[in-house]
Amino acid sequence: MPGPLQGIRIIELAGIGPSPYACMLLADAGADVLRLERPKASPSDEPHWDLLNRSRPSVGIDLKHPEAAGIVLDLVATADALIEGMRPGTTERLGVGPEACLARNPRLVYGRMTGWGQDGPLANAVGHDIDYIAISGALGAIGRAGERPVPPLNLVGDFGGGGMLLAFGITAALLEARGSGTGQVVDAAMTDGSASLLTMAHAFLAAGLSTEERGTNLLDTGAHFYEVYETADGRFVAVGAIEPRFYAALLDGLELRTGDVPPQMDRSTWPQMKGLFAAKFRAKTRDEWEARFHGTEACVAPVLSPLEAIDHPHNRARSTFVEVAGVLQPGPAPRFSRTPSSISAPPEDPGRSTDVALERWGLDPARIASLRATGALG
Repeated sequence: MPGPLQGIRIIELAGIGPSPYACMLLADAGADVLRLERPKASPSDEPHWDLLNRSRPSVGIDLKHPEAAGIVLDLVATADALIEGMRPGTTERLGVGPEACLARNPRLVYGRMTGWGQDGPLANAVGHDIDYIAISGALGAIGRAGERPVPPLNLVGDFGGGGMLLAFGITAALLEARGSGTGQVVDAAMTDGSASLLTMAHAFLAAGLSTEERGTNLLDTGAHFYEVYETADGRFVAVGAIEPRFYAALLDGLELRTGDVPPQMDRSTWPQMKGLFAAKFRAKTRDEWEARFHGTEACVAPVLSPLEAIDHPHNRARSTFVEVAGVLQPGPAPRFSRTPSSISAPPEDPGRSTDVALERWGLDPARIASLRATGALG
């Protein structure tokens, strides 16, 4: 069965990180996404290494060429959306900004992915994920008490607060355009998105249930029952026994009796209890603890590396990871019961499908040849 976005046509002005991730999500879900990017001189038939570029063809185009804007605008005429991840004002200078594209196709949804957003004092500043989540408050909330904040890879800015929310914004605007007949611009900023991910944290702060002191609260390693512990073999287990019955199951697995330890929510004893739990967990290996807690409600799980995760029985049973062109990788998410997403193709070398993809989108073969001769196409 085709994915739920079958029939949606999207132009991707290639970027890095969050915008390709958004396009990957949309393409896996069945959208026809056309990736426009700087071509390689001789694109290989072999899959490209960047898995974020899967499920869509690559067209080699020099967006700085005088004729490039005309190509993009012709494609825009039959597209539902365009996604770009450049600095504010760049696509306007290239002749393919929102005003030009919406003039060609008033129903178009124009998605813009940036770190700081399209306006504000920092709009034109450079930066990366770590900078965006720094000013949103996300980075300052992650880490242990008395230690420096810990960058959570680039999951919170680039992918969670960036690409994923851009995909949501594009989909929401496409639904609205079907009713109104009018497109709009989606301004997705990683500062905004990562701040949005902190909504529950702000609720806890407002209710007085947590403080701004990093590493002292319920979910930031302050609590002994929501923590990572080292095991006898130098590996780790994750503990998340928040609810009373889960905490009771945890104590039972650690051979501790409720009456012999302080009340669970007595914050003054959390550091002491961390020391006790740490000593207990160091007595067995990670696999031994996994076996001991299997089938219980203790909320204990082994901490796996990305490659170890591929072979975990639960992930294997759900096909969380799939093999495409010989490469194991995360499969499409979320799951749809009637119109499942799928990886339709491995990532292509830049410019690999220029002719066939442009012809499929309606460009005449003779014009494609002419544009190649001028250097506009690779």
